Amino acid sequence: MSDNVLLSAQALSKRYLSGDNLITVLDELDFSLQRREMCAIVGASGSGKTTLLQILGTLDAPDSGQLMFKDRDLLKLSETELSKHRNSELGFIFQFHHLLPEFSALENVMMPGRIAGVLGPELAQRACTLLEQVGLGERLHHRSGELSGGEQQRVALARALVMEPALLLADEPTGNLDADSGQRVFSLLKELSHSQGLAVVMVTHNLELAAAMDRCLTLVGGVLRPVQHNP
Repeated sequence: MSDNVLLSAQALSKRYLSGDNLITVLDELDFSLQRREMCAIVGASGSGKTTLLQILGTLDAPDSGQLMFKDRDLLKLSETELSKHRNSELGFIFQFHHLLPEFSALENVMMPGRIAGVLGPELAQRACTLLEQVGLGERLHHRSGELSGGEQQRVALARALVMEPALLLADEPTGNLDADSGQRVFSLLKELSHSQGLAVVMVTHNLELAAAMDRCLTLVGGVLRPVQHNP
């Protein structure tokens, strides 16, 4: 795998049994992602976008195929090794923020580090810096219920980045927000991607946001195809 390729999937297949019917979600799908690249994946509801994202993030496994990350074959790793990979190399952000309501914004952002056993002031400082970068420096100690939907999603973005991942996987990160909040979260995502040098794969229905990424693909019939944007 080329030194500039961060993630490479080859011939990924995924099928589900629905009653007596075998439904093909991914059909020998190929995909590669460069370091620092931002790629959008669009497609109709039910086309398998979330399933693909979960497989790329090792939250689900394909029926067949190969998934490489920095020259490591992820499908050959143990569950313990996969957990370490997810926590150290990947960041996740979803349509719903999944913040822990009993904790403050700062504590929520620090949570991945605590799970990984990272202790000391460095973690807290990194979390504070990220919250300041997303415009929440004055809201560090507010619980999630005291924050607006857009603010909560920005906390989730900071949490996804606190372990300094190489890849951020985002599933409809602006889908539950109004247009202004969604645009702000996306702009922050793009800004932080460039400043931190991480790659991004974002599943979205928002074609305007998708067009602002480095590359846009559509999932149709279990395979990815390039989207041609009108000038």
